[in-house]
Amino acid sequence: MRIVIAGGHGKIALLLGELAARRGDEVVGLVRDPAQVPDLEAVGVRGVVRDLEGSQAADVAGDLAGADVVVFAAGAGPGSGAARKDLVDRAAAVLLADAAQRAGVGAYLLVSSIGVDSVRDGAVPDGVDEVFLAYLRAKLAAEEDLLARERLRVCVLRPAGLTDDPGTGRVRLAAAVDAGRVPRADVAAVLLALADRLVAGPAPAPVLGLCSGEEPVADAVGGV
Repeated sequence: MRIVIAGGHGKIALLLGELAARRGDEVVGLVRDPAQVPDLEAVGVRGVVRDLEGSQAADVAGDLAGADVVVFAAGAGPGSGAARKDLVDRAAAVLLADAAQRAGVGAYLLVSSIGVDSVRDGAVPDGVDEVFLAYLRAKLAAEEDLLARERLRVCVLRPAGLTDDPGTGRVRLAAAVDAGRVPRADVAAVLLALADRLVAGPAPAPVLGLCSGEEPVADAVGGV
């Protein structure tokens, strides 16, 4: 399988890339900073320098040629303002989908976030600052755009609070997960299993929440 990961230097992306490369998949990671390419190469991922904020879909489509699935794991990152949340977490995710369709890629995994439903229909949840509100709204808008595309098999994964703890290999994967924590290593393992389902079928549910649980990853993904 050929996998292209946008935001290839992120923590989840590097874990995912290493898992996929280790089992023999061809993995490409899109990054903004050329200095990050050696880190990708160290885990078996081919780095491609591509700034999604300043690119056109036709350009990105060339990076995706021959891919079986694309994964959007990019993010504006800590310290970024509300405007950049929209530029990366919404617009770049949509751009990647446009590029995927141009390139004939049929499957797309979006790493979203727990809590996006709390801002649906303009709602403003209590205790959420302006920047995090913008982040949730950007993620929700990206989800809605992707899920409306009839020619693209999409799965949205909404992880709970992320940790850098070692993966346990045991998770809870369900249509609605409202709280909890989950190691990034387990998120990566779930993403790879979902990618297999998207490419080879049967397709998983379009929107899934994820937190730590008791079910082995393979069983959890097989049940959705």
